[in-house]
Amino acid sequence: MKLKQRKLEILLEQVEGFENPSVSLEQYVTPALLAAEILHFAYMQGDLEGTVFDLGCGTGILAIGAKLLGAEKVVGFDLDRKALEIARKNAEKLGVDVEFVHNDVFEVEGHADTVVMNPPFGAQAKGNDRPFLLSALKTSDVIYSIHNCGSHNFISKFIGDARITDWYTTAFPIKRTFKFHKKEVEMVKVEIYRIVR
Repeated sequence: MKLKQRKLEILLEQVEGFENPSVSLEQYVTPALLAAEILHFAYMQGDLEGTVFDLGCGTGILAIGAKLLGAEKVVGFDLDRKALEIARKNAEKLGVDVEFVHNDVFEVEGHADTVVMNPPFGAQAKGNDRPFLLSALKTSDVIYSIHNCGSHNFISKFIGDARITDWYTTAFPIKRTFKFHKKEVEMVKVEIYRIVR
């Protein structure tokens, strides 16, 4: 189904976020605007046609968006059972069939044509994004991932034989979620990567 990026964004604005976000899991809702942008980018590359995994799916915005754009099968994985409950309700509300699985990112099995993910940035604990990249490299052919600005050298070394085909910088508006946030909305510069194995 061909959805224009703006239409997808409007639909994804209906996705509910976390009830009690965890600092240690770095649970930030991926904004609808950014989710629509990364998913539309993947769609235009023809990468949302087969099976799509969303690692650390949270309340399901990327997984649901991938299904709305016509992915054949979508599976979202997360460690937080409460987030998965909300994700299931979100998928139901938007009328899409997405499977949500409770497990650690190290335990993800099976094969996806594409992984679309917003991993922890490692702001709370350095290296939190690494298990997500490793799992994505193990399970899929193409990876779309959001990272802190300035991650290019680290990622290009970390992914070994895989290669970055595209990357660009964009803004990630983070709403005040935790006590240590000073502003209502903090604009964080992030980089979107397309990695091919």
